[in-house]
Formats: sequence, C-alpha cells, structure tokens
Amino acid sequence: MKALLDAIDWQILAELQADGRMTNVELARRVGISAPPCLRRVRALEEAGLIRGYRALLDEKALGFDIVAYAMVGLVNQSESDLVAFEARVAGWSTVRECYAISGEADFILKCAAKDFSSFQAFVIDELTKADNIASVRTALTLRRVKDAGVAPVE
Repeated sequence: MKALLDAIDWQILAELQADGRMTNVELARRVGISAPPCLRRVRALEEAGLIRGYRALLDEKALGFDIVAYAMVGLVNQSESDLVAFEARVAGWSTVRECYAISGEADFILKCAAKDFSSFQAFVIDELTKADNIASVRTALTLRRVKDAGVAPVE
C-alpha cells in the first residue's frame, strides 16, 4: 500500500496524526487541495485500513492511574490454540491497556495501568499468574515517561 500513497496522502496522514479533530476544510487547506477530494482521500485511507480510528490521548496519571507497568509473560505451551486462549483472556482484563506477542525470552508483553501499587499487585497475583498456561511473569514499574510519540512514523 505504501507505494500507492502520494505526497498528499502522506501529508494527510501526518496532519491527522497531529490533530485528528480538525475539520475536513482545514485539512484540505493544510494539504493544498479542495475539500471534496480531501474527504475522498481520507475515506480511502480509512477503507484501506491506514487510518484505524480517531481517539483522544488521555494522561493515565492525571486520571488517577498512578502505576503504569509492564508485564512480560511466558506461556507453558505456545500452540496456536494456547496463544488464542491467552489473547482472549487478556482482552477481558481492563488493567491491560496494550498487549503484544513478542519474540525472545517472553511470549507477550502487557502494558498495564492501575490506580495504585496494591491494585497492580492484586492483578498480577490474583489474575495474571493464576491464568491457565502461565509459565512465568516478570514485571517492571515505570519511573517516568521519557517519550510517548503516540503516532506512527509518517515520512
């Protein structure tokens, strides 16, 4: 798909990542085209799956989630059915904000947000380590946010 994007498409993607709330008229002005073709391009980018959605970026700590931590999870078995079962379990845990299947020493890395240390600890002990097929769990608490680009690289 990358080869099919022209300079205006790339500019639209960059502008929408910077401000997803701008009007189509403002977006069209910024990329140098009129509003109707701009809207058609945005819709085509959405339909192609390049634009997955629109959302507000919230600050966890400002909302009372003082703990942001990562959990590296190793499974006993990594058969496709075991992976799918774990992924389904993760989908139901509100503490888990992001989950990635990874290579290396662990099978998954989970980004978690909790109100306080005791609630994160309860999640790890009562939910995560007791889930089926868990071989290991290693956690790391974040100390401070150093970088949070929150966007995909747009060239």
